Amino acid sequence: MTTAVASLREPRARFRDLVASEWLRLWSLRSTGWALLLGALAVVAFNVGTAWDHYRYWYAYDEAARVAFTADGMALGDAFTGNAATVLVLWCAAMGAVAVVGEYGGGARAAFVAVPARGALVSARALVLAVVHAGFGAVVAGGSFWASQAVLSLRGAGVSWGHPGAVRLVVASALLAPVCALAGMTLGALLRRGAAAVVGAVVVLLVVPMVLSEERRLTAVAAHTTPFRAWHRLAGEGAAGPYPWTTGGAWLVYGAWAVAAVLVTVVAVRRRDQ
Repeated sequence: MTTAVASLREPRARFRDLVASEWLRLWSLRSTGWALLLGALAVVAFNVGTAWDHYRYWYAYDEAARVAFTADGMALGDAFTGNAATVLVLWCAAMGAVAVVGEYGGGARAAFVAVPARGALVSARALVLAVVHAGFGAVVAGGSFWASQAVLSLRGAGVSWGHPGAVRLVVASALLAPVCALAGMTLGALLRRGAAAVVGAVVVLLVVPMVLSEERRLTAVAAHTTPFRAWHRLAGEGAAGPYPWTTGGAWLVYGAWAVAAVLVTVVAVRRRDQ
């Protein structure tokens, strides 16, 4: 009798099937494509706009400043600016939050009801979210580098992919997107409200790194453990100060945040959605 009942039970969903389902669910929403497109345009616009300013006012600088700009490869700073990184952090965190907050709208938990193995479901959603935003980040970072350097090359000031730190900047900027999307997913799972998750993302991912001082060891180390400061270090902007961080440590911060985000989300969903 037990064998007969067991044979009638619905087979456990395979992880690859969950991934495929989450992929289809994400792209079935019209807002996904538009959000990615608008986010890409906003980020690239900040970078190209900065390069255009340098191009437009090139002869407003004295000769020594123009020579230093070209000789020191300062054009790399236009390839992905701090303002663009800020927009990228907020945009991706918001999309990550929306990816999980929708399950709680109006008390609906359709996906959780359909798939009792919630840990596997959340892991599949996190994987899809990370892959999509990694692709988004790669397009945005690579496009920003190409477009900004094309503009500056008209003044003979652009840098190539072979310039020291160029590849690292592009890769770090690209990977910042999935890291922040996963962090936003975690905030969405914990707070369960879209607006609250976005505010939480602003505080955790931007405000905290900005207010932590580099002048004291404790606050400097705490600041270095945030994705935004890790990006600054990988972009070549965080090597100075009394307590500098290493590039290896910055990459480790990226990985630690991604893994922790998935683990916290899985635990939160398992314990709070029984």
